[in-house]
Amino acid sequence: QVQLVESGGGLVQPGGSLRLSCAASGIIFSMYGMAWYRQAPGKQRELVADILSGGRTNYADSVKGRFTISRDNAKNTVYLQMNSLKSEDTAVYYCNAHRNYVYWGQGTQVTVSS
Repeated sequence: QVQLVESGGGLVQPGGSLRLSCAASGIIFSMYGMAWYRQAPGKQRELVADILSGGRTNYADSVKGRFTISRDNAKNTVYLQMNSLKSEDTAVYYCNAHRNYVYWGQGTQVTVSS
């Protein structure tokens, strides 16, 4: 059974930082591309950042220079370091594993507010 479990969300002030983690089980983690998506109220889910099995990364323009995606294959975990957070970053953040199939985590809420 595949499980993706996100953690690290919460309430942070504008300009602050958070680090999201996603622990995967049930897949050969090193062979999967991993991604973070987010969905704000009333909006479609959008790609935030992606890291392929070989380590190449891709970012949405709105987070370039502020967010960093990384992975630790020994820990079966992908991270999203989020710096200089803005109110528009408020959303539920979802972990995604993709190769032959696509798997999703349950999401973690990130709220940026003063």
